[in-house]
Amino acid sequence: MSTVVLLAVTGLGLGALYFLVAAGLSLIFGLMDVLNFAHGALLSVGAYGTWWAADGHLPGAGSGGLGFVLAVCFGTAVGTVAAVLLELALIRPLYDRPREQVLATVGVGLAVPALLSAIWGPDARPFPGPAALSGTFGLLGAHIPVNRLVLIGAAAAVLVALRLFLGGTRHGLVVRAGVEDRAMVTALGIDVRRAFTLVFAIGGAAAALGGALGGLYYGSVDPGQGTSLLIFAFVVVVMGGMGSVAGAALAAVGVGLVQQFANYYTASGLGDLAVVVLLAALLLLKPRGITGRLA
Repeated sequence: MSTVVLLAVTGLGLGALYFLVAAGLSLIFGLMDVLNFAHGALLSVGAYGTWWAADGHLPGAGSGGLGFVLAVCFGTAVGTVAAVLLELALIRPLYDRPREQVLATVGVGLAVPALLSAIWGPDARPFPGPAALSGTFGLLGAHIPVNRLVLIGAAAAVLVALRLFLGGTRHGLVVRAGVEDRAMVTALGIDVRRAFTLVFAIGGAAAALGGALGGLYYGSVDPGQGTSLLIFAFVVVVMGGMGSVAGAALAAVGVGLVQQFANYYTASGLGDLAVVVLLAALLLLKPRGITGRLA
C-alpha cells in the first residue's frame, strides 16, 4: 500500500511538471496557431535563471526561505522576457508563414541549449533548493518528498489562473475573439498583436516556472532538460486536445501516473513506451483528444 501511495503522489508531481510545460504550449497553439518548438528553451532559461539566482549571484536570493522564492520569481521573469522577445523578434513577422515559423522555433530550440552549454558547460549542475523542501513527510505509510507537493500546488494555481484569464478577463476575451476573427477585432480598434504578445508572455512564464521547480524535482539542471520535457509536453497537449488547458491538465496527470507505475512495475525505461501506447490508444478512441476544445 505504501508503495502505491508513493508512486501515485510522485506520479502526480511528475504530471504537474508536465502540465506546467504543456499549459503554455497548449495556450499558444490553441489561441494563436503557433507550434512553438522553442518552448523547451524557455523552460531551460527559467531553470538556469533560478539556479543562477539561488546560487548566490542575485542580491537577496538564495537557496532557502524568501531567498529561494526570489530566485524562482527571477527565473520565471527571465523566461517571460525571453518569451516576449521571441514573439516580437521572430514569431510576429512569421504569423502567416507557418513553415518558416516551425523552422525558426526549432532553430531557437537547438541554439539555446547549445548557448547554455557553452556558458556553464554540458554537465548537470546541482540545484540549490531549500532544505525544508528536500525532506519527506509520512502519508499512509509512505515517505513522500515535500517538493512534489510544491509542484502539484503550483500546477493547480496555474490551471486556475489560466481558466480565469481566458474566461473572466477582458484580455482573455480579446484573445479568443482575435483568434476567431482577427480582422473584425482590429476593426473595433483593438490591437490584437498586444494580446498575442501577452499570450506568449503567459506561456513563457508557465514554462519558466516549470523549469524553476523542475530543478527541485530532479535535483539538478542541465542544458538538455527543456528539450526532453518538451517531448512529453507535446504528448500531453495532443492527448488533452489541441488548445484545451483543462484537457492538458487531465492528460498530464495520466501521463505522469502511467510513467511512474510502468517504470516501477516493469523494466526501467518502459514508462516512456507505456506513454506512447497510451497516446496511440486514446487517439484511436478520441482523435481530437480528451476535450478537443479551448477551456
